[in-house]
Amino acid sequence: MANFSDITMPDVPSLTNWLIAMALNAGLLGVAAIVPKKLLTPTGLAHAWVLGVIVWGCLGWRGYLLVMFYFLVGSGITFVGKAQKEALGIAEARSGARGAGNVWGSALTGTICVLLILLFTLQNTGLEWIPALQLGFVASFCTKLSDTCGTEIGKAYGQRTFLITTLKPVPRGTEGAVSLEGTLAGIVGSVAIALVGYFVGLISPIGILICAIAAFIATTIESLIGATIEDKVPFLTHDVVNILNTLIGAIAAILFAQILK
Repeated sequence: MANFSDITMPDVPSLTNWLIAMALNAGLLGVAAIVPKKLLTPTGLAHAWVLGVIVWGCLGWRGYLLVMFYFLVGSGITFVGKAQKEALGIAEARSGARGAGNVWGSALTGTICVLLILLFTLQNTGLEWIPALQLGFVASFCTKLSDTCGTEIGKAYGQRTFLITTLKPVPRGTEGAVSLEGTLAGIVGSVAIALVGYFVGLISPIGILICAIAAFIATTIESLIGATIEDKVPFLTHDVVNILNTLIGAIAAILFAQILK
């Protein structure tokens, strides 16, 4: 049975909370704009400010810490084996700096979850859905970090890379390719951020397992999309696929939680 008794429910956000969110994000992103190593493009900085304000305003420091963990680990993992990936032509564009599409490709699903939490909290209705939405929020970032870790570690260290639909060997970086190294890295990434979600009170202990399973399912489906239709359907850009990936992860986690109630 899923137990939500040890989950911390959000408070109704105050004006002070929103002002803190604006000032904090302005300060942090101001620093990010002047450091030599850029993790975000100028447009990415602006969109990250909007994201950060929404998350802090709706969930406070707990949600913000989880997003920061995702961003720092996800950005850092792109530099693992960077020289080798650049030599093979499979490194992230812009030396890993995230643009607006990257921001929302990673965080749109989570943002929808926290806005729904805010809506239910303000209206004092549907409060029974807040634990599930917090789980969906965490699961969406577990899914994206799993995807990022799996992709980047697979590109750097995958010894044998297979197309998920045929299990035939393919070069590293091929859309829809999987490797043992990348798969294990993805699982570690999803569990790591789920633990953050648990320690800050967003999910219960069983939620850690639910998030990890949901992330694995979602990233497997994303690999299937990449191997079959991503390059054949015009609107299925990389960012759109990322949104679908995180949405599947969030929905799967919420459904699992309802089944286990």
